[in-house]
Amino acid sequence: MEVCHALPARIWRVRLQLAGDATVGEAIEASGLAAEFPELDVQTSAIGIFSRPCGLQDGLRDGDRIEIYRPLIHDPKDARRSRARREGRRR
Repeated sequence: MEVCHALPARIWRVRLQLAGDATVGEAIEASGLAAEFPELDVQTSAIGIFSRPCGLQDGLRDGDRIEIYRPLIHDPKDARRSRARREGRRR
């Protein structure tokens, strides 16, 4: 399995081999993410397996990619509204 965290300038990823009954939280702990990113709080961060939301207690399967997401800079709905207003003026 793999633990990933994407930053604006680079992607941090670590491959792991854990027991078959390992959880997402155990994989994140074993990856060393906390040492690499001490400012990141996995308790409040959005986490997913292959882009599907999951929790720290969820089980893992061989080959899973655990993704720790950054907070959104802009609300997607607000960004779409702003873009629609700008593009509407151009027409």
